[in-house]
Amino acid sequence: MSIVVFGVNHRTGPLALLERVTIADHAIAKTIHGLMSRPNIREAVVLSTCNRTEVYAVAEKFHGAYGDLREFFCELGGFSADELAPHLYSQHDEAAIAHLFEVAAGLDSAVLGESEILGQVRDAWDRSQREGGSLSTLNLLFRHALEVGKRARSETSIGRHTSSVSHAAVDMARDGLGSVEGLTVLVVGAGDMGEGVTVALSGAGVGRVLVANRTIGRAQELADRVGGSVTEFYRLAETLIDADVVVTCTGAGGTVIDVEMVESAMRTRGDRPLFIVDIAVPRDVERTVADIPGVTLLNLDDLRDWAARGQALRAAEAEAVRSIVVEEVERFTVESTARQAAPLVAQLHSAAESVRASEIERMKRRLSSLDPEQRDAVEALTKGIVAKLLHDMSVRLKDDAGTPRGERNAAAVRDLFDLR
Repeated sequence: MSIVVFGVNHRTGPLALLERVTIADHAIAKTIHGLMSRPNIREAVVLSTCNRTEVYAVAEKFHGAYGDLREFFCELGGFSADELAPHLYSQHDEAAIAHLFEVAAGLDSAVLGESEILGQVRDAWDRSQREGGSLSTLNLLFRHALEVGKRARSETSIGRHTSSVSHAAVDMARDGLGSVEGLTVLVVGAGDMGEGVTVALSGAGVGRVLVANRTIGRAQELADRVGGSVTEFYRLAETLIDADVVVTCTGAGGTVIDVEMVESAMRTRGDRPLFIVDIAVPRDVERTVADIPGVTLLNLDDLRDWAARGQALRAAEAEAVRSIVVEEVERFTVESTARQAAPLVAQLHSAAESVRASEIERMKRRLSSLDPEQRDAVEALTKGIVAKLLHDMSVRLKDDAGTPRGERNAAAVRDLFDLR
């Protein structure tokens, strides 16, 4: 069996393509069950964020899983295989393990070292566990990945300065406007990303924070936390009149703010410009809003370009994190292979015991003259001989687990003793 990852991310495809393969939260459970029904997939975790959609799987055979997962992504985005091929990446075994560890550590994010991805990895794993998609192998892998992410942030400065997409969105607004102090900011969406944006804004000196969300209770809770106010979702069009900055991050899956809403607001605003940062995938704001005079519209493609400017500042820290990832991949591989050796050793001893017991049974008639004490002595003697014969072999299998020689020895034992 192999651990595999297939995906499309911000490095391999533009925002327009990522929008086509984004999986809404309410569809994750169905997606996991669909993946588990495919013939070559034993376990599956789906990670779908604003920067990536990835499937981590345990596959019976890599090539079989490759066909299953390529077909899955083609169906998901309505692509032909040739259309998707330049954007789809795949890794297996150690390379797949390293990729997940890099993702959890923030090395594969648009904002290098951002902290939100660690929670997103945890949530993806939790959902898969609830749906029966993450079993023994992926449970161990994702638990280890979270440890790697925490270690990277505690032992290096990879997350220092702008450490999340939501903080980056606020910094983009500050960068574009010179300052956000005293401005009225509208946050549309009160999920994890919306919470991060709102908290970041509260520390940036803005004059007023307005929170809009379909669930009014969640919006109120978030607004209370930062001393902001709630605006009802259906009043978005008129709230745009008052806002200087709008940050949108809903999971609506389609347009929330359209051209007509913004044009109407701009007619009332006079000469006041409007700065909009759309960090939702799929996008919340209709693309042609960018063409309206007085409106600046930025999205995740712009965030990617903006984040690249600060990438060099954290390059040295990234190298330190990569060293941690290499070390942790080796540790995980050795530990997981050692766990695989234990069942093989147990199977070997069980097979030997079966032979020993069978031979004792075959000699039962000849041993019938022995008294109970003598029969116990024969049992102990034969068991001792089997244990001594298998001792060195068992120790070698465990000690060499995770090494090329260990793999060769394990294969030889399975072959010689007909263990499956």
